[in-house]
Amino acid sequence: MVGTPFKTIEWTADGIEILDQQKLPTQVKYLLCKDAKCVIDAIKTMMIRGAPAIGVAAAMGLALGARQIQASTRERFLQRFEDLCNQFAASRPTAINLFWAIQRMKAIAHSEPFPFLKEALKSEALKIWHEDIEINHAIGNHGKRLIPPKANILTHCNAGALATGGFGTALGVIYAAFEEGKDIRVFVDETRPVLQGARLTTWELKQHGIPVILIADNMAGMLMKDKKIDLVIVGADRIARNGDTANKIGTYSVAVLAHYHNIPFYVAAPISTFDRNTSSGTEIPIEYRDENEILYCGKRRIAPRGIRAFNPAFDVTPAALITGIITERGIISNPNTHTIEKIF
Repeated sequence: MVGTPFKTIEWTADGIEILDQQKLPTQVKYLLCKDAKCVIDAIKTMMIRGAPAIGVAAAMGLALGARQIQASTRERFLQRFEDLCNQFAASRPTAINLFWAIQRMKAIAHSEPFPFLKEALKSEALKIWHEDIEINHAIGNHGKRLIPPKANILTHCNAGALATGGFGTALGVIYAAFEEGKDIRVFVDETRPVLQGARLTTWELKQHGIPVILIADNMAGMLMKDKKIDLVIVGADRIARNGDTANKIGTYSVAVLAHYHNIPFYVAAPISTFDRNTSSGTEIPIEYRDENEILYCGKRRIAPRGIRAFNPAFDVTPAALITGIITERGIISNPNTHTIEKIF
């Protein structure tokens, strides 16, 4: 399997190193977090982003924060640890992997002997990180058979190694197919307003030597009409029990276009992204971000003073528009409540 020429996140003796995605692609700079607050801020400000990566960061951040808790009793430790968990939970509301990782860390905190809690939490965080990378490779292996020998693929936002513990979900499928020798070209939506496609996905694909073409978000329909796109692969931040999928804003539009043009539309995501407590997409909480992400491009204002902006970070694609969901356990074709439950 092809390796990743960079680390998105890593536990070190000095703290947690996070590749600052706000500075890509012009600078490759790592942030060293020595306390939990730094990790929380990195998640809030999208220095690290992508549902699986947020989960890994939260687990590591909780382990780091736990090391700094001074408590003489288990009850006092758990009280302070619970407060730390709540701070991480408030950092970003849509990505279910965040809450999944918090629950795993809570389970360790409540089950391990008090003298060994801090080391056990560190071990669990590292386990979540390594598991995520293995899961991504499994997703790639399952998904690569869906890609024709010669394929023009459209992707939206970033669902690669930058969005995970390493390797990637949607891009992991592309990497696995490319390594197998398939002739692949990837069209990348710029992904307004924060430009994760333009800044991150193009940079990441370039690191792997995969041919990439950047397009504005409003060009996808024309490319599909002109038969320039063979399939679409995107990631996910939360998948409801019926298969409705929350992903970066603009994904729904791409899915509608793909459906109209009879182009397969795939979601690649780990099992941890499924929220079985949410029956449909109408129940998925949507994060709304600062309107300045719309009003400015970088530091330059692009709208008149006094103009307001609407800035949801995610939208929900109905399961009926999704051809299949690629997981580490296999591919769920025509996702619905019944087919998804079978994978569990």
